[in-house]
Amino acid sequence: MNKISVASTFGIDAPQAFTVDAFVDDQHPLIPPKTDYVFRKDHVRDLLAFLSKPYGDAYYLTGPTGSGKSSLVCQMAARLNYPVQQITCHGRLDFNDLVGQFMMSNGSMTFVHGPLSVALRDGHILILNEIDLMDPSELAGLNDIIEGNSLTIPQNNREVIKHHAHFRLIVTGNSAGQGDASGLYSGVMQQNLAFMDRFRMMVVDYPEPSVEKAILNQRLEALGVPLDSIMDVVIDNMIKVANEIRQLFMGSVDGVGALTVTMSTRTLIRWLNIMVNFRRAKNVLPYSLERALSFRAEPAQREAIHRIAKDIFGHDWEMA
Repeated sequence: MNKISVASTFGIDAPQAFTVDAFVDDQHPLIPPKTDYVFRKDHVRDLLAFLSKPYGDAYYLTGPTGSGKSSLVCQMAARLNYPVQQITCHGRLDFNDLVGQFMMSNGSMTFVHGPLSVALRDGHILILNEIDLMDPSELAGLNDIIEGNSLTIPQNNREVIKHHAHFRLIVTGNSAGQGDASGLYSGVMQQNLAFMDRFRMMVVDYPEPSVEKAILNQRLEALGVPLDSIMDVVIDNMIKVANEIRQLFMGSVDGVGALTVTMSTRTLIRWLNIMVNFRRAKNVLPYSLERALSFRAEPAQREAIHRIAKDIFGHDWEMA
């Protein structure tokens, strides 16, 4: 292991003497590729603490759609040279899909280890995205693994995979395991209480405006577009539009929102990408917003979204 500076590696405010272990091998094919990412200090602090000393826990990142839950883990792993196994859950995924299955190879049946088996054996991070879409009865098979026990595979001659010291289980979901009272996340299931009791929790909400501005500025630079005074105002207004839409999506204290779509950070970046790509076109702001988000909304909601944007941008909204 190498010691690396937390402050310089993650771009956060931390003492330069504060270091963390990173794997020496930076060529492993399962290390996620690095991308521009703006880290938040509290997220880095909590996730590094878990990766260093899980104490028999797994980790659950919850938050609204597109807030950067999976990318947070992957981009931290990329900087720590930590290999990652990643799979997106769904209602038909079962525990054996994670463990492995027999497949035809060279005319005979061969057991192929799944992402759980490989991560447990080789000491990788296993990320289960959209965990609340998976049947809770299947997820119960992870309970003993989380607590540090070995995995026995009966269908492969009772093969035993020992729990590697560097194995970590991290999951993401929109509901924190409690089910979806809003009705906006189709397929979400309430998870078993005993399973959820094995997790540390982190809420990954949408970034503060200053953080989202840094994210969009980085993206603008990657697209080769200079950040002049005009683009600076455009980006500020895009973020204001996003936050207004989020407020209407989340609703009041009773949880009832006026919109059934929201503008995630991911969608905000998409809006910027399309706007830059068509920046010489007429009415580029409404044109790009439609393709990034509002075409997904019902007509009345689409009109409301564009009214919000027009109010914020003013006369610049339909500029040539």
